[in-house]
Amino acid sequence: MSPRRPPTAVERALGGPQSEAEAPSEPPPPPAAGWRAGERTLRYGTVAAVALAAALVTGRPWLLALAAGPLTLLALALPHQSRARRMTADVEVEARRCFEGEQVVARITVAHDGGDGRLDPGITLGPGVRLDHLAVGRSLIELRMTARRWGRWSLGTVDIDLYDAGGLARRTVRADLGEIAVFPVPSAAAVTPIPVRLPQRLGEHTSTQRGEGVEVIGIHPYVRGERQRRIHWPATTRRGSLQLHQFAAERASDTVVLLDVLADVTDPATGVSSLDETFRAAAGLVRAYLRTHDRVGVVSVGGATRWLQPGSGDGYFYRIVESVLEVRKDRSFRSPGLNRLPPPALPEGALVYVFTPLTDQRILDVLHQIRGRANPLVVVEIATGAPRIDPGDPVAELALRLWRADRDAMRFALTERGIAVITHQRGESLDLPLAPLLRTRIQGGSR
Repeated sequence: MSPRRPPTAVERALGGPQSEAEAPSEPPPPPAAGWRAGERTLRYGTVAAVALAAALVTGRPWLLALAAGPLTLLALALPHQSRARRMTADVEVEARRCFEGEQVVARITVAHDGGDGRLDPGITLGPGVRLDHLAVGRSLIELRMTARRWGRWSLGTVDIDLYDAGGLARRTVRADLGEIAVFPVPSAAAVTPIPVRLPQRLGEHTSTQRGEGVEVIGIHPYVRGERQRRIHWPATTRRGSLQLHQFAAERASDTVVLLDVLADVTDPATGVSSLDETFRAAAGLVRAYLRTHDRVGVVSVGGATRWLQPGSGDGYFYRIVESVLEVRKDRSFRSPGLNRLPPPALPEGALVYVFTPLTDQRILDVLHQIRGRANPLVVVEIATGAPRIDPGDPVAELALRLWRADRDAMRFALTERGIAVITHQRGESLDLPLAPLLRTRIQGGSR
C-alpha cells in the first residue's frame, strides 16, 4: 500500500483533503460463546449483594429482607429454564444490487432447540446504509435500510441475544449481513457528440463517407449496377443524364470515459462530493452512448488504475458501473505517481471523456498521454464551489484569488492545446454543455 501523499495547494486552500473514504466501521468484538447472565440476573444479584453488604456493615438484620426478594425470584426461575444448546441465524437480503436511495430488506431467521424466548438484536450498520425500520418477531428479524451513496458497502452485523423464558440468561449469535453494490443514479443525458473519424462498424452516427445510410449528402451520376429507385429526378431532368441520391454511411463510435479519482473535494456550500457527482454524470453519459449502440469503456485513475475495454449492449452499463465500485476502497490511500494508461484501455481513434474536478495537477499528465495517442478528447469539469473565507481577512482573500487563478490557468492551458473543456453543474443535464460539440466533430490529437 502506498503512503499517503501530502495535500496539494488547492486542498490546503479548501481546508485539506475533503470527503475521504468512509472507513468501514469496525465490527464489535465477537460475542461470548454459550449462556451467560442476563441483565435481569445482574440487577437481582446487584440488589441482593448491596443488601447483604449493608446488613454486614451496619449490623441491622432487617436489611437481609431486601436481599431475600431477589434471591427468591432467582431460585424460583432457574429450575424451570429450558435453554437451547444450539442456535443458528440465516440471513436473506433482497436486492444485493440497487441504486442510490433505494431500499434494501434483510431478514434474519433464528432457529434454536430450546423453549420460547425473547430475541433482542444489537445492530452495527455499515457506513453506506441507513436503518429505516426494524421488526422483531418470535423467530424472525426484519431490517429495512436505505442505500445512501454509491459504492460497495458492508451492510454490517447483527448480534442477536436469545433470552430464556425467565429472562435471566442469554445466548448470542452473530449474523453477518454481507455486502451490497449501490449504483450511482445517472444524470440526464441524451446528446452524443462524435469524433471526425469513426471506425468501420455499423451504427447510428452519420459518417462523412458514402454508404448505405438514410441521410442524403448529395447526388452523383448513375453507375451501372446501382439501384435505379434512388434516381434524383429533378437533377436527372436538368442535366439530361441519370443522377442518383448519394447517402452517408452510418457508423458506430468507440467512447472511453476516464474518471479522475485522485482527489475528492466537498463543495463548501452544498456539501456535495465531487467524486459522487463525477460518477453520476459519467453514468448518464455512458447510458446515452450505449443507447445509440456505441461501444463504451471506462478507466479510473487514482489509487489502483482500473479499466474495462469498450463494449456494447444494455447489460454492459451495469458491468461498467461494477468495475469502478471498488474506488471507494481505493480512496483509503493515494499513489505518489501514475502509471501509463494501458493501450487496450484506449482504442485508436476512441473519443475520450475525462471527468475531473481539476483539483490535482497530476491529471494533466494523464491528458498529455491521451493527446499523445491522437485520441479525440473532451474534459468535463465537475464544478466545485469556492472555499469559504473570513470576510475582511486579506490573507484568505489572497489565497482565494490564487485558487481561482490556478483553476483559470488549467482551463486556459487545456483550451490552448485544442482540448474541449465543458463544465457540469450539479443536478443539471449534460446535454446543455455538450450541445456546442454537435456543431463540429471533435478533432484528435497529434502523435
